[in-house]
Amino acid sequence: MPENVPPPDGTGGIEVLILELTFPIGQLVATPGALEALARSGHSISDFLGLHTVRNWGDLDEDDRASNDHSVDHGGRLLSAYTMRDGARLWIITEADRFVTTLLLPCEY
Repeated sequence: MPENVPPPDGTGGIEVLILELTFPIGQLVATPGALEALARSGHSISDFLGLHTVRNWGDLDEDDRASNDHSVDHGGRLLSAYTMRDGARLWIITEADRFVTTLLLPCEY
């Protein structure tokens, strides 16, 4: 089950993300596996969320990119797929209603 995203340093501080949003992302949640993989690879959430929110869909083929672009303009679920430094894969899914965006590993889908 996804959980609210904790601060990256574990101190209870607030991570501020300044993003150029091209669509609403709603509540941001992440699975424990995604949080562990991000920490292990030395990435932050903003490394990939920033790409997702400006329509850089990552490691998708042209058909999936076109589907995402259509979904931004006409409603529909959005999926981005990225490869982290250590080779682990990360997915970001924004639901069609734009109420929630989830970071997860493909095996957690």
